[in-house]
Amino acid sequence: MKKIQIITDTNQKSLKIKSQLLKNLKKNNTSIKNIVFVIGGDGFMLKTLKNNKKSKKFFYGINSGNYGFLMNKFSSKTIIKNLSKSNMITISPLEMTVKNNKNLIRKYLAINEVSILRQSRQAASLSINNGSKQVIKKLVSDGVLVSTPAGSTAYNLSVHGPILSLNSKKLSISPISPFRPRRWKGKIVSDKSKITIKNLNPQKRPISAVADNIEVRNAKNIIVYTNKKIKFNLLYDKNRSLHKKIKIEQLRKEIN
Repeated sequence: MKKIQIITDTNQKSLKIKSQLLKNLKKNNTSIKNIVFVIGGDGFMLKTLKNNKKSKKFFYGINSGNYGFLMNKFSSKTIIKNLSKSNMITISPLEMTVKNNKNLIRKYLAINEVSILRQSRQAASLSINNGSKQVIKKLVSDGVLVSTPAGSTAYNLSVHGPILSLNSKKLSISPISPFRPRRWKGKIVSDKSKITIKNLNPQKRPISAVADNIEVRNAKNIIVYTNKKIKFNLLYDKNRSLHKKIKIEQLRKEIN
C-alpha cells in the first residue's frame, strides 16, 4: 500500500472517495507503482499536473467536483476493473511568456488555454502573429484566447471557438466578443506555432494574460507555444475516454 500515491482535494467528498479507494485497493491487494490518483475537480487536476510537470507517472483522475471533464467517475464496484482496462493519452501544455509594462518577464504553463483579457472598461486592442506571419493586424475585443485540443471544450467553446480533436495537432485562436472586425471568427493553427500577441495601446487599454487560472496583469507582449518537452500521461476509463468526451461535445454542437 505504500507504493500507492493519492493526491486529493481537501473537501469532504474527495476525502470520502479517498477512503473508499484505499479500501478497494487493499481488499484486492492492489499494488500500483506508477499511477498517481488525483481526486478533485478539473481545476485541481490542472494544478496537480503543473505541480508534477517533471513526473513520468500516469495520472488517473477521479471526479469529486462539478463537471469533471478531465476526470473519471468513481465507482467502488468497478474501480479495479476500470483501472485494468484504462486507456492512456499524452498531452503537452502551452507555455506562456509575458512581458509586463515594467518589462518584467513571467512564464507559466497552461493545459487548457491562455486567455488575454481586457483589464478595464475599455476593449483591448491587439495584434496577433503566428511566427513571422500576421494573423490579424488589429483586433478590438474583450480579448482573445489560445486553446489546446484538451481545453477546446472549456472556455474556448463558451466563446464559440472550434472543438479540436485530441489528435488534430492544432491550436485554436478565438476572439472574445470581437468589436472590430466584428465577424472575425479566429483561426486554427498548427501546434508547432509560436503565437505572439501584442497590446497596441498598453497605457490606455491595459490587458491581463491568464494561463488557465494564473493571471499576469498589465501585459504588453505575450508569446504562446506548445512545450512538447513536457508530457502528461493521463488514464481514462475505457468507455469514458477524453477522445469520446470531445466527440460527444462535437456532436452536440452540430445538433444545436
